[in-house]
Amino acid sequence: MNSNSKKLLFASALILVGVFFFPLWNINLEAPQYPEGLGLRIWVNQITGLKENDLQNINGLNHYIGMKPINPDDIPELTIMPYVIAFMILFGLFNAVKGNRKTVYVWIILFLILGVVGLYDFYLWGYNYGHNLSPDAPIKVPGMTYQPPLIGSKQLLNINAVSLPSISSFIILASVMLAVAAIWIDKKKGKQK
Repeated sequence: MNSNSKKLLFASALILVGVFFFPLWNINLEAPQYPEGLGLRIWVNQITGLKENDLQNINGLNHYIGMKPINPDDIPELTIMPYVIAFMILFGLFNAVKGNRKTVYVWIILFLILGVVGLYDFYLWGYNYGHNLSPDAPIKVPGMTYQPPLIGSKQLLNINAVSLPSISSFIILASVMLAVAAIWIDKKKGKQK
């Protein structure tokens, strides 16, 4: 690969470091009893509230409808994901040094597969939390489930849940786009020679 493509690959790998500093996903809850709203931030290695007590307040609300508490220590993906991202950074840097177009394709395809698997896993997580309700819940609405939306908004009783990608998701997208641009530039320069 030409030097410009290698520089783009280097940048595409290095910007992934930002994934460790920003959330991947946001889930915001709007409810009359919380006019300022509540929010969850899902990071590569943790789940936090938007504000200091949000996770605790969300778990309190969830208790009334029979959802189990959101405990980051019970989610193994939060332990695994930092290693996955670190591997993708190293593999991306390897591609930048080596400049082999085939391994860049492998890197991009691997990222796409990880993205699909990650979204599916997130969907299953939401499904599990929203459908497996305690029969001893103080509030029971026959036929009601509380699965948050994967992407977009959904009304859950008097709570509007909004789920959207956050900064780290866009960093990952930018990384993949830079790698695709590196291949495109390399192919274009190869045709000109």
